[in-house]
Amino acid sequence: MEKSSTAIYKVAIVGPESTGKSWLAQSLAHYYNEPWVTEQARAYLAQIDRNYNLNDIVKIADLQLKAEMQLLPECRKFLFCDTSLLVNKVWSNFVYNTIPPEINEWYNPEHYQLHLLCNIDLPWEYDPLREHPHKRQELFDIYENELIKDKCNYHIVSGLGQERLNNAIEIIDKNRF
Repeated sequence: MEKSSTAIYKVAIVGPESTGKSWLAQSLAHYYNEPWVTEQARAYLAQIDRNYNLNDIVKIADLQLKAEMQLLPECRKFLFCDTSLLVNKVWSNFVYNTIPPEINEWYNPEHYQLHLLCNIDLPWEYDPLREHPHKRQELFDIYENELIKDKCNYHIVSGLGQERLNNAIEIIDKNRF
């Protein structure tokens, strides 16, 4: 039996590169025994043999939404999303100075009941898909400004390792229960 998406509390985990989004999404899913949506960009970019372009960001956004929809029937209370279309929106504007109309059309800040904005207090970790180690504060500010502008329910998650996870759990429990 498929559950209504309105009965599921969706948590989007967003923020600049190398801020622990994937680890946090997976850890929260494990803690609450719920599914989590992986970042579709990573798998997509790993399979193309060229630099990405604006059309690729649109394809990634579409894949992200489809992955969320595919996991919804498996959810009991939560769906943890390692990124959201906010990331596609910010990234396309940051890199190409434009937001594709599809992303503007698909982006709905109310699609998630909570946004966890990962702080830049984690050390940068090199990854061939990461591009801007010295622009994390600038990107963090862009994410926060977008969340404020869109009147999203968001909280900043800070701390290293287990402390970061505990902080996220506390935020979720205060917002959900």
